[in-house]
Formats: sequence, C-alpha cells, structure tokens
Amino acid sequence: MTATVPPLTDAQTPAAQQASGQTAAQPARKSAGHVIVDSLAAHGVKRTYVVPGESYLDVLDGLYRSDIETIVCRHEGGAAYMAEADGKMNQLPGIAMVTRGPGAANAHVGLHTAWQDSTPLVLFVGLIPFAHRGREAFQEFDIKSWFDTGAKRVMVLDAAERASEVVAEAMFSAMSGRPGPVVVGLPEDVIREEIDATLHPVIPVAPGGMTVNDWKALKSALGEAEKPLFVVGGNDWTQEGATTLTNWLEDHHLPAAAEWRCEGTIPFDSPSYVGPIGYGRPKPTYNLLEETDLLVFVGTVPGDVITDGYLARQDWSKKNFLVTIDPSLRGRSGPVTHQIVAKPDVFVRDLALMNLPVREEWKAWTERMRGEQEKFSTPPSATPSEGQARMDTLMANLVASLPEDAMVTLGAGEHTNWAHRYFPTQRYGSMISARNGSMGYSVPSAIAASLAYPGRRVVTIAGDGEFLMNGQELATAAQYGATPLVVVMDNQEYGTIRSHQERQYPERISGTQLKNPDFALMAQAFGGFGIRVEKDADVPAALEAALRAIDEDKTFALIHLIVEQRVKAY
Repeated sequence: MTATVPPLTDAQTPAAQQASGQTAAQPARKSAGHVIVDSLAAHGVKRTYVVPGESYLDVLDGLYRSDIETIVCRHEGGAAYMAEADGKMNQLPGIAMVTRGPGAANAHVGLHTAWQDSTPLVLFVGLIPFAHRGREAFQEFDIKSWFDTGAKRVMVLDAAERASEVVAEAMFSAMSGRPGPVVVGLPEDVIREEIDATLHPVIPVAPGGMTVNDWKALKSALGEAEKPLFVVGGNDWTQEGATTLTNWLEDHHLPAAAEWRCEGTIPFDSPSYVGPIGYGRPKPTYNLLEETDLLVFVGTVPGDVITDGYLARQDWSKKNFLVTIDPSLRGRSGPVTHQIVAKPDVFVRDLALMNLPVREEWKAWTERMRGEQEKFSTPPSATPSEGQARMDTLMANLVASLPEDAMVTLGAGEHTNWAHRYFPTQRYGSMISARNGSMGYSVPSAIAASLAYPGRRVVTIAGDGEFLMNGQELATAAQYGATPLVVVMDNQEYGTIRSHQERQYPERISGTQLKNPDFALMAQAFGGFGIRVEKDADVPAALEAALRAIDEDKTFALIHLIVEQRVKAY
C-alpha cells in the first residue's frame, strides 16, 4: 500500500518559515572523532585500551566525557592483548587504539593472536593527515599492506561523514562468521571534520543454525556411534549455551574434551569432561582422537594443535562433524563428514531437543576416559617438600583456596602446563589464553579479566621469559585497580624452546638461558604486593600473604617462585 502525502500549505514552505522567523530543526553536528566514540557506546562498548598518539587526539577528546572507560596502557602490545582478552570474555569486540607507524607495529602481536584465536577485535589506528599521504610523512605507513593478510578487514575513514557507518561495519565484520580482528585507520585531519551526528544502527550478526538435514545427519551418526566424542572450543559461547550442552551431555552419558587452552566450557568436575586436547596433553586423551568413531567439534575445528601437526585423525573413513559458523572451515585438518553452519549457542539450543536413548557402551566409554582425567588432574600434595620451591606445591595450595568462579589467564610456555592440568575451570571463559602461543599475554590478559570482573579471583601464571615482555603493564593494573594474582615461575630459561633444543640438539644449549631481576621488588615498585620464594617450605605462607593483600589491600600481588631448571608438570 502506498501512502498519499498531502502537499505543503503556503505557511509550511521554507520561504514562509524563513519570513516568519521559523527554522526547521537541524541535526546535531559533531566531529567525526566524537561520532566514533558515540557509535562505540551505542554498540555496548564499556572500555577501550589505548596508547595515546597525536594522530587521533579528537577520538581521545570524545572519550573525555564518554561513559566508555579509557584504560591507558604502557605499550601497544599490552593494549592489544588486553583488548583481545576483552573480546574473548564479553561477546563483543575488544577495542584498542594506537597511533600510526611504530604504534601500529607494536600492536600487531595482538592482532595475530585475535586472528588465530578467532577473537573479535577492532584496532583503531591514527594516521597521518589525508593530504600528506604518499609523501613518506612522519610515521607514515601503508595500513592495508601491513594488515591485509592478518585481519578480516582493513578500513580507512577517508570520508568523515561515514564515521558511524565505518564503526558499525567494523564491529559487524569482527563478529560475523568466524570472529576475528578488524583494523580501522583514522586520518587525523578527517576525524576533526564536523558531520551530522546521527548514528548508524547496529548491524545484526546471523547465528546460523541446524537445518532439518543437519539434524537428521547428526542424529543418525550418534545412533550408529559406539564411542562418540564432543570437542568444544572457541570464544563464541555464552554461559547459558555452555550449561545447556553440559546438561545434555551428562543426561546422555557422553564425553567432551576441551580444545587446547580453552578449558571451562564443560566444567572441570563434570562427569562428562575428559580433559584438554592440545600440546602436552596426556596420552589417553590424545588416543581419543584415533579411538572414537564419531567426533563432533563445536565452536572449533580439528586444526594443527589438536591433530598434532596434522598427523592424528587423518583416516578418511572416520566420521567428523564440524559445527562452526565459518563456511570456509579455515584451519581444518582431516576429513569432514558433515558441517553444521552455526554458532555454538544456536547449535546447542537445537541439540537440546534431541532425545536419544542412553546406551551402556556410551556410559562405559565416558566413565573410562573421565577416570583418566581425574587421575591426571588430581592435585599433588599440598605439604611442602625439602629443598627448592616447587610449582606442584604452589598449585596444590592455590587450588584448595579457589572459589568456584576463579579465572586463570595464560601466555605461552611450559609454565602453563600446571594450569592446564590442575586449575579447576568451572565456567565458560574461566581460562583466557593465547592459543597462537604468543608470549607476553599473561599480565595484560589478567588485567583485562580483573577489570571486566572485579571481585573475582583472577590468577595468571607467567614464565620468567614471558613476564618481562609485558610486565610493565603492572603499572596499568595499579592505576586502574586491577587485582590479579601473578605467579612468575622462574626457571632462568626459555623452557619450551630449551625442550625442543634438547630433543634436536642434545647437550648444545644456545640462546635459551636467562638472568633475571627480583620480580617481587619490581611488583612493589609498581605499587603492588610482591614476595620472592626460594624454598618449598615457604610456599603456603607466601600464597596466603599474597591472597590477603589482594583481598584486604585491593591491590595486585606477585609471587616470584624460584624453581629448578627443567622442571615439568607432566
């Protein structure tokens, strides 16, 4: 139906209004930089992690009166890591802001993490003035050449009036399909231009879902399987979806393993949880890949790490169902029996309606693997031993003190194995880590987690080599009141690389040994609590003192644990 619009009367014409002193209401006008901030707020962004630069001062000015909290970081790598961790936790892209040239280069490490970990992230990069482009101006670089291969999309705001639209497109692109990083360039002269302040609406993200054919195929495959296994991973879940899947698995006595560094989607103490699959996994869990006659990956795909370098699960007669919103199946290894194009929550919503008869072989299969996981994850004795400090003792005492909603964040290195093995991840998002093996992630991610969830116990376990890559962000923790417990396992070496070196070049140790400062004194210098522990007998008291400082003084705490070289979690 077409509506009929009556013609204007003489009194309503613009000329008549001007003659009588009346003027039509004009839309509000703001600078493009301020409109960018308003658009981020309209998308629900709560904080942004920045290292300031003169190239995007107008955006910083827009943040001045905004409800968005501005977290000023000490290095662009730390800012990008914090934003990436924020994207893992909050079902919304994390937001980082850096300046051109060197600032953008420093932020690249967080972008790579977001790409390989499928994390929604939007990185705003201040650029030289539009008129200076192509003349090798101060800190000029080609943003598209730098980032095109490591981001889902690279956009440059060359037309000020598109500011809100570009924000909406960037947020949508970061979240749609397989989540990932988006880069937005902001020329410093363009963001100062005044424009219509009307905001572009949020672009909805399609979640996919199971079709009738998907439903029938999965039900048939489960009906035929004697040893099915679910593998859960990725960052695209909610707690509601994780709980629904857990209940369904437990009702059917079906097992689920966790993608490497992605524990917590199925609770640590669930009778259906059979452990992590990734580097350093116990052999019984690894054997699951070959023994099971049906694998159902939800939120992830069988990639390099899960399949041990594309070696495991390569038998093309095996059945693999992949539930992922990414139609390209990027990163997949091995055969694919059926793909269900859906985000985890939507898939689980439909799966919960699938009632299957409980089978004794499923129950026996799950109980067997659950028994292996319980043996693997039972903490060692909390009683200290004679001699040098041990991670086993610290973890045993720590685990006994943790509340149910405790979180752990990890970077990369052999020190992470103690958390994989013992930390009781009871909720989705209780392990925030870098699955691309990026070092330096531990402290920034712990700060982001503590800011996102104030009051929760946030623990990060860092190696001595990794800690000094972004340890300066403890200053950010002190400035904004983040209160993580930082455990630095100091074995005076790059332990993971030394392990590879021992296998390939035995007794030829080169480029892996370290001499470290007193990290406890460093923590104190930044305004937190720090304690150095060399003897195992002192571990329980040191942990108690650190936790008391967090709870009573509302500060971060660091335990500098001096351990033996070549120490292993398993």
